[in-house]
Amino acid sequence: MQIRELAVRDAYVIDLVAHGDTRGRFTEWYRADVVASAVGHGLPLAQANHSISARGALRGVHFALVPPGQAKYVYCPTGRVLDVVVDVRVGSPTFGAHDSVVLGDDQPRAVYLSEGLGHAFLSLADGSSVTYLVSSGYDPAREFGIDPLDPALGLPWPADVAFELSAKDQRAPTLAEAREQGLLPTMASCTERYAQLRAGG
Repeated sequence: MQIRELAVRDAYVIDLVAHGDTRGRFTEWYRADVVASAVGHGLPLAQANHSISARGALRGVHFALVPPGQAKYVYCPTGRVLDVVVDVRVGSPTFGAHDSVVLGDDQPRAVYLSEGLGHAFLSLADGSSVTYLVSSGYDPAREFGIDPLDPALGLPWPADVAFELSAKDQRAPTLAEAREQGLLPTMASCTERYAQLRAGG
């Protein structure tokens, strides 16, 4: 495994090593020690999620308020998705910035994003399977979304895909609207949370 930070601070891509023979393939898709070495603390596992999406399914941009926030470790074992991380932390040096990684079964990799960051992905193939580990359970009172088609974000969605969004994501505010409504996490609260986690809290 090799891990490197993305253009959005506190988000990482992990290049995985697949071992295969005539029987098939084996991949270590998550290693706690690798994540901890880059992030400075382990991923406290609270829930594991799995989705299967048709081509064009666009999920996100989703984020949770901090504390506690929700860190994610995202992997696509089957199919192909464009995974996008957005910095929605007010006060962050990279506020409003994004980075993207293609995840799929042809070149296995994973994405880790820290608490307070926004996450979205677009399925590029029918039957794309995405599984992700999260640091806190689902709490609808603390989880929000940003319009993934917000022109101010300029997310790198391909032009040759017809998007399908949930009703909730269709109603999501733009980044500017979410900031005006006080929905976004702050960099100060996130920095405090990261320090607590590094201290074992």
